[in-house]
Amino acid sequence: MTTPFGFSSTTDDVLKGVDLTGKRAVVTGASSGIGVETARALAGAGAEVVLAVRRGGPETAALITEQTGNPLVSSRPLELADPDSVASFVRDWTGPLHVLVNNAGIMAVPDLQLTPQGHEVQFATNFLGHFALTTGLRAALADAGGARVVSLSSNGHLFSDVVYDDLAFQRRPYDPWLAYGQSKTADVLLAVGVTRNWADDGILANAVNPGAIATGLQKHTGGLRTPVEKRKTVAQGAATSVMLAASPLVEGIGGRYFEDCAEASVLRAEPEMFGGGVAPWAVDEANADRLWEVASQLVRQ
Repeated sequence: MTTPFGFSSTTDDVLKGVDLTGKRAVVTGASSGIGVETARALAGAGAEVVLAVRRGGPETAALITEQTGNPLVSSRPLELADPDSVASFVRDWTGPLHVLVNNAGIMAVPDLQLTPQGHEVQFATNFLGHFALTTGLRAALADAGGARVVSLSSNGHLFSDVVYDDLAFQRRPYDPWLAYGQSKTADVLLAVGVTRNWADDGILANAVNPGAIATGLQKHTGGLRTPVEKRKTVAQGAATSVMLAASPLVEGIGGRYFEDCAEASVLRAEPEMFGGGVAPWAVDEANADRLWEVASQLVRQ
């Protein structure tokens, strides 16, 4: 599907005329990068917004309230790679949840790092923690009577499918970009899986490639390497996430991958450097079903 918006559209563009009064939203990783702008835009449209963050939450919430005049902005601690932290966030949540933006992430961690549970840290942070958070909040999402989940991916998903027999790089050499790609493919499959499993509860999810934005995400890569003409501002980078979270244009749409405020095409050939599109494995329903089963087992361990 297409929309009137595109590469240069901003969060304010896609939310013009949208009223989110009475809606409740959670944005992970909302104390930096495009997460802050996503939270600001939703709050500016009237939503109650909870910043789910590791650090800097109260200060960021106060800043967003100052910018938007919306007093219904708060923060709660969340460390996605820590199952206890995710469980605590879920346990403390009460009432309906209309929008969940799984925005937080890390990229290209140079050396293999495993969580205490034995998961590769990019897979644990970018995907598995968000899977546990999303499934833990299912009842709250269902209570909203029409909820949206936004799963932040990247064109980095083109580096790798999910390698089920070696998720934690125990039998193959660790590569930071393969690990990142695997986690970002998993984020797309999360959106497919949520829609397949929960559409009857009124819960739909879509995945997002926000584009190339200079943020702290590139701390392990020495900065943004994308050609200047393909880079976005923070407000442009958050626009697709915000559109999927709140725009009436995508009402009833789920299980898809968007970039530049439009659904991306499924690639049938080798991807171009810095090009767009989504890999067929990332939107494959059987692959999503398999990952859902594997992830459900992992979060129960």
